[in-house]
Amino acid sequence: MFKNGLVENLSKVHFSVPLIIYIPVIGFCCWNALEILHVDLLIFFASLAGGLLFWTLTEYVLHRFIFHYEAKTEWGKKLHFIFHGIHHDYPNDAMRLVMPPSVSIPLSAFFYFMFRMTLPAEYVYGFFSAFMTGYLFYDISHYALHHRNFQSSFWKKLKQHHMLHHYSDSTKGYGVSSALWDKIFKSDF
Repeated sequence: MFKNGLVENLSKVHFSVPLIIYIPVIGFCCWNALEILHVDLLIFFASLAGGLLFWTLTEYVLHRFIFHYEAKTEWGKKLHFIFHGIHHDYPNDAMRLVMPPSVSIPLSAFFYFMFRMTLPAEYVYGFFSAFMTGYLFYDISHYALHHRNFQSSFWKKLKQHHMLHHYSDSTKGYGVSSALWDKIFKSDF
């Protein structure tokens, strides 16, 4: 995809890399909330629920309005192709199904600091850990939806939803790990 070998390698990632990077971060956040800050369990579980729900909305908004933004300039079209267009052209490229750390680390840092600035301190670590768990579920399930066959009705339905986005109508079905916001915003199939 890129003439520069370094840039080419930075655009590829094995599906296990986000797990290696973010599981320790999630564990640290949970430990910090419960053992260092002694956050009340009710507040901790409420912040987990809020973080997970906020992740599903973030996933939907990013996919619908950023990844599917229709650029008008040549530069914008090239940038779009790099970020998401290539995935639609080569949907089964196993090395480009999860977000590279060169993108996910700055994005996760941005969200962490945004949460720190906007949420009460006792909610931040639980909220962020659930948000990142949602991100991991998205990344790993996205990989699996393209490369695995499922027996479970949940996974079959999720795979059908995503494959319709790829092969039927890319203006619908923006939720990958959940169709919740597609139903709410009427972008479902």
